Amino acid sequence: MSEQKRPYIEIEHFSFYYPERTEKVLDDLTLTVEQGEFLVLCGPSGCGKSTLLRQLKTVLAPHGRRLGSIRFEGCPLEELDQREQSAGIGFVQQDPENQIVTDKVWHELAFGLESLGYDTPTIRRRVAEMASFFGIQTWFYKNVTELSGGQKQLLNLASIMAMQPSVLILDEPTSQLDPIAAADFLATLGKINRELGTTVVLTEHRLEDAFPLASRVAVMDRGRLLCTGSPAEVGAILRGAGHSMFLAMPTPMRIWASAPDAGGHCPVTVREGRDWLTGFADGHPLGELPAESRHVYPDEPAITAEGLWFKYEKELPDVVKGLSLTVRRGEFLALLGGNGTGKTTSLKLLSGLQKPYRGEVKLVGRVGVLPQNPQALFVKKSVREDLIEILKGGAFSRKAQEERIAWAVRLCRLEELLDRHPYDLSGGEQQRAALAKVLLLGPEILLLDEPTKGLDAEFKQTFAEILQTLLRQEVALLMVSHDIEFCARYAHRCALLFDGSIVTEAPPRAFFSGNSFYTTSANRMARGLIPEAVTAEDVILACGGTLPPAAPGAGGGRRVLQTKTADLVAQAGRGADRSYGLPPVPVLHEHHRFDQIDHRRRYDRAGKPSNVSVCALYSLVVPVCCLHYAPVPPEGLCPPGAQGQAEAG
Repeated sequence: MSEQKRPYIEIEHFSFYYPERTEKVLDDLTLTVEQGEFLVLCGPSGCGKSTLLRQLKTVLAPHGRRLGSIRFEGCPLEELDQREQSAGIGFVQQDPENQIVTDKVWHELAFGLESLGYDTPTIRRRVAEMASFFGIQTWFYKNVTELSGGQKQLLNLASIMAMQPSVLILDEPTSQLDPIAAADFLATLGKINRELGTTVVLTEHRLEDAFPLASRVAVMDRGRLLCTGSPAEVGAILRGAGHSMFLAMPTPMRIWASAPDAGGHCPVTVREGRDWLTGFADGHPLGELPAESRHVYPDEPAITAEGLWFKYEKELPDVVKGLSLTVRRGEFLALLGGNGTGKTTSLKLLSGLQKPYRGEVKLVGRVGVLPQNPQALFVKKSVREDLIEILKGGAFSRKAQEERIAWAVRLCRLEELLDRHPYDLSGGEQQRAALAKVLLLGPEILLLDEPTKGLDAEFKQTFAEILQTLLRQEVALLMVSHDIEFCARYAHRCALLFDGSIVTEAPPRAFFSGNSFYTTSANRMARGLIPEAVTAEDVILACGGTLPPAAPGAGGGRRVLQTKTADLVAQAGRGADRSYGLPPVPVLHEHHRFDQIDHRRRYDRAGKPSNVSVCALYSLVVPVCCLHYAPVPPEGLCPPGAQGQAEAG
């Protein structure tokens, strides 16, 4: 009988409370990680994944009350000094900017080794080895400010691996990377696990690429461990329980589970899915796809940009080069592209945060912006105060404010988060809170920068319902995103930004079915069999399957939103125009201020640099919610008499 591997990490009956909180963030959690294992930890946003990972390195652990024990290589974690933890436990954070501490690539690679006191020959040897292993030679002498997001995250990983840790922990490391860079990064993790034998613990929402690498998967929900097993076993458990996390499973797994008489082994990878679909098609004729939805828009565009050119400094190259685009009222345009191609800069030009030195932007309607970093919109010490703050200074009565905030809270599922500090929320929870704050202004043009980042699969569906409701009210949507699955399913039109300008645009089917790499897993799986299929739903329908319910909740699943999103919008308050849906929005001209002392304190508490540049960026982004306001509310937005009632309040 073979000897059982000794666990590297042992978590036994561990519970955790944040300060001054009575509910448990982690609840009696028991989990072991064995030597050489590749463990993928997944779960809905706010379920405690990041909190659990930070407990595995005491210098990153949040303040609070702990129960239970954590052991590393048989020793209680709290008994290990910082040097032993730094050398033995590597940690890669979600935001690559938070972890880089030097100005040069070569120095960043050497910094950890210097801090551990290694001699110069050892440092030179390990730095050279890591630069070669990760393919960093061509940008070895560059400034870190010149790197793309993918290169910065790869540099963080290489810097950690130079210290030769026995365990590598990664907290959603690909959340800010484009699909190709994310796939390359995760492939590198697989290579580290296979060739170096390093134990890997990874939290990730991109399960399409993470599951094929995993030797074991653990699913969390509401601070508890829901189930563990191989990827196929976990998928079967979630499917049988009707749990909402099954919506996040890889596309081949979801298609297989929904097809009639699927049979065979549950596919996890695209290759396995293609093999299964080929065999399935031999015995089951594949049906034709329904026609793609066609949309009709008003003649007058809401967003018009013609020939925009922009550079950040006179001596630097252009970031945006001749960008032209049009978005009509009620249209949803998704702007895709790799890191560093100018997508976020383009949004800044459209919102007015930056001015092009050539070209013209024309906007018709009130503009709301959801920035890439949702923390840029938080200026108060609780979510409740933040939502109240955005309505101050306008012509709202107190009752109208309360009704409008209650609507936004229900819409974005913030009921349990209202009294928490925004910086204490998970990434997905921050996105929801920021979205609620922007929607309170009732924008007619909504610019979104990576809005699905950090959102779990269940809330993505709710977010899509929110967007669909806004589109029915003829709100123009322009979304920058790396989430190609979401864009393929919900966008009206997709455009690819490359080298500062749009190189192609088309409806989702034509756009994604013509690509080899910048496309969906469903399209890669069904190519040659169902050429125009770009979503899992397309393939399921072609197979004669039944689409899963939008919000599964039976059998112990997560809480299901009982009222449909459209109903919530219609229930926005007594002063709402029922034909328009959203509550009336008077004109706001207030430029919001923030408490700089508290802002710096919170950034330090979160382990982020609190410097003048961050504060300057913070003060720039917040006022954008109040740009481009018409002198009076648009006709039809405010019902007769409502304006006078609001002013009287």
